[in-house]
Amino acid sequence: MRYLLPLLFLFACALCLLPGCEPKEDVLTKDSSAKLEFSADTMFFDTVFVQTGSVTKRLWVYNRNSRAVKVEQIGLGEPTNSPYTLIVSGQQSTALQNIEIRGKDSLLVLVRTTITPGQESKPFVVEDQLRFRTNGNDQDVKLLAYGQNAYFHQDQEYVACNSVWRNDKPHVVLGAVGVGPGCTLTIEAGTKVYFHAGAALVVKGQLLVNPRFNPGNNEVKADDANIVRFAGDRREAYYNDIPGQWRGIQFDSTSSRNSIRYAEIKNANFGLLIYNPGNKTHPKVAVQNTVIKNISAAALSFASGGQGFDGAGIFGISGDFDLVNTVLTNCGEYAIRAIGGGEYNLNFCTIANYTPQFKREKASLDFTNAPAVKRVTGPVATSITITNSIIWGINSGTVKEELNFQNSDSYRGNINVYNSLLRTTAYLGTTEGPNKPGLGRSDYLNVLNEAPNFKRASDSQKPAFDKLDFSLDSLSPASNRPLYRNDRFVARDLLNHPRNPRNPDLGAYERVNP
Repeated sequence: MRYLLPLLFLFACALCLLPGCEPKEDVLTKDSSAKLEFSADTMFFDTVFVQTGSVTKRLWVYNRNSRAVKVEQIGLGEPTNSPYTLIVSGQQSTALQNIEIRGKDSLLVLVRTTITPGQESKPFVVEDQLRFRTNGNDQDVKLLAYGQNAYFHQDQEYVACNSVWRNDKPHVVLGAVGVGPGCTLTIEAGTKVYFHAGAALVVKGQLLVNPRFNPGNNEVKADDANIVRFAGDRREAYYNDIPGQWRGIQFDSTSSRNSIRYAEIKNANFGLLIYNPGNKTHPKVAVQNTVIKNISAAALSFASGGQGFDGAGIFGISGDFDLVNTVLTNCGEYAIRAIGGGEYNLNFCTIANYTPQFKREKASLDFTNAPAVKRVTGPVATSITITNSIIWGINSGTVKEELNFQNSDSYRGNINVYNSLLRTTAYLGTTEGPNKPGLGRSDYLNVLNEAPNFKRASDSQKPAFDKLDFSLDSLSPASNRPLYRNDRFVARDLLNHPRNPRNPDLGAYERVNP
């Protein structure tokens, strides 16, 4: 007993020297592999601009590690110029530091966005990032809000069968939105359709754009409120003429009787695409009084078939197109590309393929009857008719060529190019050559390699896109041309001006005398 008290005293002293015991989940780890997880990788604010203009959403931040982590910084990518603010543990800011999350625990981050409703100058998409730094690891969650009241069409959905898209509010397309087989989507006059990055309209049924608009005798200017407009959803001035902001409008093999009238399609990877690689019954798209411009040269890929192709304003894979009073410009590499045959009819069209954003070396119009996929054997039926049109552009290649008929001998009887102004070196002949249709025959009435003299666009200067005007000046060789065939006459031009019934101008625009 005499030694018991000293031993207890020594034991108590030893206990005082031992470190305190903390729960494991409260011990901080500095392991660089200790990352965070999130309840979403993107936060969508798709109701921001209805009524109040302000919405708060929740993001859960999970620490799946057994030990605690210290989040060195939580902040916005644009802390000084962002409509977003953060609320963490009652603190509202654009950036917060040194927030601890216990092991196997979570943190609630509130994100609020406030943008004044109805401001036309605001972009449709207001993007930012919510950034996290933990033990040297940088992670982020995307923030995505929409700048006006609109109809939203979500990824991977079919629109309701026989839908009508009205013009009372803009339509915003997110991802791939489809028109189902046997169904029709009608888009009213004056409707604006905006596509987020990578978005597309995929038509398996029927698409009717502006089917009932009738201008009568009235002029339809480029800014007419009745034109249906398809564009990317970035509304800032910088994006006005930037190609490749969205995918495009795609027609699959089951689509039929598609019609696009009085429309503008711009800033996409492709304008109109018929995707029919199996060469089934050919889908058809009729295009009238439409402008397609600012199309990217970016490669397109199709997961179902494994093919990869460059984009085009009009792109047909075993499909049929009828184009009347249509303009294609700033399309790289191609304005019109046809693979796997098809029927292409151009009448009173202007292909003015000036491409200031691209160094284009390929012909604007490229046709081949070679099949698009290996399972289709042998050449495919091909028919090309170009009348009363202008095929021109600035080509950076060593040969200034805007036409290419691949394997043309096998469909030579179906190539009809008459009374058109053409930029070509390969097809100047007055007689036929091997795979070289002789478009220089006098009875074809073609004008070869004479500059069309557009009002505001020339080969000698880089055109500013807000200044382009592809109507003809008074000295244009494309003006006052004799009709080759009366059955190809179109009484009014792209702007609904009356054409001279005996000697109309070539291309989409009839020159109006002052």
